[in-house]
Amino acid sequence: MTGVIQKILPREDKYFDVFTAHADVLVGATDALSRLLAGNAIEKSLEQIRTLETSGDDITRDVLTAVRRSFITPFDRSAITSLISAMDDAVDEIWHTAKTVRIYKVTEFEPQMGASAELARKAARLVREAIPLMRNVGRNAARLHEITEMIVHLEGRADALHDDGLSAIYERHAAAQPIAFFVGRELYRYIERVLDRLQDVADEIQGIVIDHA
Repeated sequence: MTGVIQKILPREDKYFDVFTAHADVLVGATDALSRLLAGNAIEKSLEQIRTLETSGDDITRDVLTAVRRSFITPFDRSAITSLISAMDDAVDEIWHTAKTVRIYKVTEFEPQMGASAELARKAARLVREAIPLMRNVGRNAARLHEITEMIVHLEGRADALHDDGLSAIYERHAAAQPIAFFVGRELYRYIERVLDRLQDVADEIQGIVIDHA
């Protein structure tokens, strides 16, 4: 990946190719998370998330290096680094979720967990839609605003699922199976952070729209 980025940068337009590559990683990771929390192909899903998290880290590291060396960038350097870091943080939280599943050998998941993962899948696809539109922020400002509002709405729905799910596992497990409750609470904590980080991505995109539209 480093060699590829060295070839395409500092050409301004090619930053979007790199953002798109990371958006593809984000989509793949949320797909794997959805399969994982549905209890489907758990080991395969865990391995896919691990591989994607590594790819995301590689892309992010190379972008941060390239920004320091580039004279021409499509947006302020701080906006570029904040956006790619927010995208990578979302993938990192997916990996933290997967590691929790692996460490505690979880094989059954609450329905609210799967529903939250589906919201993350939708949000990731909205991010992937937004990236190419940012090549012309002025022309696409209205749609970019719609996309960021949709992601914020998805995060709000995930908050409600988090609260309902946490209440459910407390009622079911807190007294008789406290370990099951603690593990479930840990999973919910990371799943909630996935959506939080996706909202951070939306906020970074919206900030770029405000500055450049």
